[in-house]
Amino acid sequence: MTMMRGVFTVGFWTLVSRVMGFLRDVLIAGALGASPVAEAFFLAFSLPNLFRRFFAEGAFNIAFVPMFSKKLASDDGPLSFARDALSMLALVLVVLNALAMLLMPYLVWAMASGFVGDARFDLTVLFGRIAFPYILFISLAALISGVLNAAGRFVAAAAAPVLLNICFILALFAAQWLGWDIGLTLAWSVPLAGIAQLAVLWVAALRAGFRLLPRWPKMTPELKRLAIIAAPAALAGGVVQVNLLVGRQIASYFEGANAWLYYADRLYQLPLGVVGVAIGVVLLPELSRRLRIGDKVGGQEAFNRAAELSLLLTIPCTVALVVIPSALVSVLFERGAFVASDTQATALATAIYGLGLPAFVLQKLYQPVFFAREDTRSPFYFALVALVVNAVVAIGLSRYIGFTAAAYGATCAGWAMLACLWWGAQRFGSAASWDAQLRKRSVRILMASLGMGVVVWVTAGALEPVLRMDGLRLLGLVVILLVAVVSYSLAGRLLGAFSLAELRQMIRRRAD
Repeated sequence: MTMMRGVFTVGFWTLVSRVMGFLRDVLIAGALGASPVAEAFFLAFSLPNLFRRFFAEGAFNIAFVPMFSKKLASDDGPLSFARDALSMLALVLVVLNALAMLLMPYLVWAMASGFVGDARFDLTVLFGRIAFPYILFISLAALISGVLNAAGRFVAAAAAPVLLNICFILALFAAQWLGWDIGLTLAWSVPLAGIAQLAVLWVAALRAGFRLLPRWPKMTPELKRLAIIAAPAALAGGVVQVNLLVGRQIASYFEGANAWLYYADRLYQLPLGVVGVAIGVVLLPELSRRLRIGDKVGGQEAFNRAAELSLLLTIPCTVALVVIPSALVSVLFERGAFVASDTQATALATAIYGLGLPAFVLQKLYQPVFFAREDTRSPFYFALVALVVNAVVAIGLSRYIGFTAAAYGATCAGWAMLACLWWGAQRFGSAASWDAQLRKRSVRILMASLGMGVVVWVTAGALEPVLRMDGLRLLGLVVILLVAVVSYSLAGRLLGAFSLAELRQMIRRRAD
């Protein structure tokens, strides 16, 4: 019950953040479209987010959360351990920021060598130097989020990302009202958002009884163990980032492609964030706790019910992204500087990413099975396999199909990573095996989603003229989405894919 309540809490606030993120991206698309300024800003913003995978929700927290959860459960100095980890992390990040400021042109070249020789390169270097300090604030905020999640306090940690989107939206309006440069204003809003998130989470931790004040860092035995556990995860995260670099490098040689891939990424990140991230955040401390007390049955139940909820919400989203990508992109983004040709390119990338959505979500489900056992080496080796798959597909196809090779590479790598995680998890026995209920319902969920896809495709075709009308296209999309929800609910109920009574019970548990 606690796990499901946590999933719904994190999922709700993630949904709020993603919806506001859509509003933010709609405004950016209207103001900048797929222009050089847009490409430069998106790439600059991705720089701190690249390193964030190591120090925020990535390697550091993957190692920190299970260790802190166990110390909290046994009352073995959790506050002191958290302070030491915070202090050491801060020192490392300060050094990283200093190096990044000096080496920014080389970082930009490593990510997008196709920018060299045109205005995008200098703009990206400038925006990158402004935005990069975000990594310091957001990584410390992520560590504090790990403390709160391990303590079963999910609201503040889940709600804090909303502040980033609020800062972006306010920056866009301020730039338009006051005549400021839009690119520079957006760049400066990035570190300011990081400061706001860190402040909110620090206060929340203080109210929860954790006064996380930094001190001069020292390498304690616990931090040495933390580093040993985190190192393979950091290498795995590095491999994942190389995958992203491959895609960005390919896109940098096609004008507008980095922006098209960014907007497509935002669409498929909505269900990935709401479902995958929410379940991953809650499942890791839950599995760590179950392992500590030797509750194998409870661990298997937590894994299977999280998997069931993942598939229930993810598969229909996948079908929708593949069946109606043009309707989604045109209604959400096509206005102002974002023109019809941008819609076509973004919709194609969206459909390709959509094919990989189940893999990306289920990765979030399987990874905690390894991390809860402090096994970060296996995911690293699996990530290497995914890296090879991504490079072969993306680089090999780029000369034939252009920028979409980057999206195909990411999708194929996602499925390869999931296959490796599934294979590796077999040694954990029943802890990571699908029970009879999950196997039965997964097939029925797929059938219900495919039935919904047919209904949605027919509905979108019938409403195509409406989707082209400026005053009515948003209403047309709302009708299509409502039809999708109703048809999926009916098909799922008839096929026995899920029980509405069970869903209502989960929602009531969240409210308790």
